[in-house]
Amino acid sequence: MLCGGASKARPATSETQQIADEVKSQLEEKEGKTFDVFTAVEFKTQLVAGTNYFIKVHVGNDEFMHLRVFRSLPHENKPLSLHGYQSSKTKHDELTYF
Repeated sequence: MLCGGASKARPATSETQQIADEVKSQLEEKEGKTFDVFTAVEFKTQLVAGTNYFIKVHVGNDEFMHLRVFRSLPHENKPLSLHGYQSSKTKHDELTYF
């Protein structure tokens, strides 16, 4: 993967789910609601001064959300941060940079 370029979409892993779970409360606070279903489906990564994770998350019924989560460099010792999200997505919507 090139620095600055996003990877191809890949099926979510247990690590991807853990990342999504860690920022779930941040998303719930921004949306003003809780999500009973919160399952990572697929993801892309982008190397910057840390790593951006673009994660497609199933939030129940036929609803999906796209998350952009930033993981800082290890020596910075900072928590994961929800840097953005897109709601009203479908299972077939492509993960893109936002």
